[in-house]
Amino acid sequence: MNKKIKKNLLVFGSILVIAGGLIFLGLQTNVFSTLQETAKVEDTAEKNSEAGTKRNYPAADFQLQLLNSEGEEVNLEEFRGKVIFMNLWATWCPPCIVEMPDIENLYRDLKDEDIVFIMLSLDHKFQKAVDFVEKNNYSFEIYETVKGMPDMYITQSIPTTFVINAEGELVLTHIGMGDFDTAEFREFLLEQK
Repeated sequence: MNKKIKKNLLVFGSILVIAGGLIFLGLQTNVFSTLQETAKVEDTAEKNSEAGTKRNYPAADFQLQLLNSEGEEVNLEEFRGKVIFMNLWATWCPPCIVEMPDIENLYRDLKDEDIVFIMLSLDHKFQKAVDFVEKNNYSFEIYETVKGMPDMYITQSIPTTFVINAEGELVLTHIGMGDFDTAEFREFLLEQK
């Protein structure tokens, strides 16, 4: 066997041993989610707008039919005029699970501030998401879609978070895990009222 093949086998074997060890110790969720790059909060307006001019945000699409954990149908339109924090997540997504405690803290701190939290589960079986939230004692409401997702909110990666301001504009699209339990992000949300 030549040296290159031996070296490749050694590297591959090392990766398998490390991954197996992480799974055995139950640390894979923390490690793999840390490897996912966490982007900074960026709004959806043009980044090159001149100082002092109003940013141009796209109008949010409110044609989204939801079902909450109690089986009640809700239309996103019902929340027009409020700030909406919408997070797309799933129980099988390690980065989604890691950011949940921060979102729970954010929700508890701001639930009386007229900010709506739409925790939109992408699980194939919604009951799995309901059980997950109950098991972890999260107090925010979770939803699933009743009909298709508007194009504006279709993403190739989860978690993805959207913020819609009180004027009905999509002011933030954040793809990947986020650090939402910060004073900076709370201030950003409150400014959207």
